[in-house]
Amino acid sequence: MTTQRIAVILRNGQPDETVTVQGWVRTKRELKEFAFVEVNDGSAMANLQIVIDPKLSNYENIVKQLNTGASIEVVGVLVASPAKGQRIELKASMVIVYGDADPQTYPLQKKRHSFEFLRTIAHLRSRTNTYSAVFRVRNACAYAVHQFFQERGFLWVHTPIITASDCEGAGEMFSVTNFDLTKIPRNDTQQIDFSQDFFGKPAYLTVSGQLEAEVMAMAFGNVYTFGPTFRAENSNTSRHLAEFWMIEPEMAFCDLEGDMDLAEAFLKYIFKYVLENCREDMEFFNDRIDNTVLATAENMINNQFERLTYTEAVALLEKADKQFEFPVKWGLDLQSEHERYLAEELFKKPTIVTDYPVGIKAFYMRLSDDEKTVRAMDILAPKIGEIIGGSQREERLDILERRIEAQGMNKDDLWWYLDLRRYGTVPHAGFGLGFERVVQFMTGMGNIRDVIPFPRAPLTIDF
Repeated sequence: MTTQRIAVILRNGQPDETVTVQGWVRTKRELKEFAFVEVNDGSAMANLQIVIDPKLSNYENIVKQLNTGASIEVVGVLVASPAKGQRIELKASMVIVYGDADPQTYPLQKKRHSFEFLRTIAHLRSRTNTYSAVFRVRNACAYAVHQFFQERGFLWVHTPIITASDCEGAGEMFSVTNFDLTKIPRNDTQQIDFSQDFFGKPAYLTVSGQLEAEVMAMAFGNVYTFGPTFRAENSNTSRHLAEFWMIEPEMAFCDLEGDMDLAEAFLKYIFKYVLENCREDMEFFNDRIDNTVLATAENMINNQFERLTYTEAVALLEKADKQFEFPVKWGLDLQSEHERYLAEELFKKPTIVTDYPVGIKAFYMRLSDDEKTVRAMDILAPKIGEIIGGSQREERLDILERRIEAQGMNKDDLWWYLDLRRYGTVPHAGFGLGFERVVQFMTGMGNIRDVIPFPRAPLTIDF
């Protein structure tokens, strides 16, 4: 008999229907008349209650093994449940125990565990209610990402994980080498001789697939990346990961206004999809993690995003009746406290800030006519600050070369990127969204390490 997922049974199962389920024991209660076992297979927040009659063959030996964490298969008949809060339960006719779990050592017991503790057992934490809900929402977000772009004719491109370029100019990258680290070859000046390395030059884990996505956009029009990226920033804050996933669309024949329109529609689409398909999980987060989760999602879906320039934002911040920790001055980057004030307190909805000073943005952003600002945009969200960063890209060869030189970068390293401006250049734009950041924002989880199955951070690589 085909195994059915518990989510399907809870939703569609009918009395007198024979089903087979497989999952892990959450709790067990033994009474004189029956034993009750709650089983979960990860498909839903709710468990399926299994009723085991003492008349069942080998009853005592089976029940003895049904400890929290044990894996089982149950065949039985669905019956209407007399218990409050559940429509249906399963009366077992056969129980198979695949793997027991020693109750003396199994670390997940029927009590509240701190997220800090659960990070130390990342191989088991996905069996808890909170993390199973997080990863169902993460899955739904990923599905919605692909569905959004595929419905609009975008091509999904797989950009390199190993790269020779630093897209952002940040310099905090993980090196990739084939050298024996105890015998690194050096040249006459005692510099590392990368000509003997695997790629013949320094190589790194990528911080972004944007530049390669621009290449593909110049042939296919609209493309997007969705894959892992890496930052070697030695930070232990609740907002930083060393390995995370990025979504980066690039659109040919597109300006900043089109970029903003797509980014706003994108965020609304993801939130709407998750609310419709993970309602139970989102209600759990609203009840147990952050009681503004549902209101935040509705705010994202139902409001037109506010739009203003960086210059206008700075003027509003200077007039604000609020003491900021970091200074507000034209030419300085906005800090998280400034971004949250705009989105959370002033406009009370997602806010797009555009046209940032040229000195605080990347070389590839299109220079405005005033030559003081670039055609950049950041989407700021209540409670989190920046959630999307994007821009119209600089499509003019002479200005792009000038920007690269001004930032002390080597034009020769980007010869292929400059070629895009020599051969069939067009106005184009794109943005980047950190996937974990949007999952964290959506669920209300306090630490970004709790929305990725196996977080990578300083001194954190056990799993």
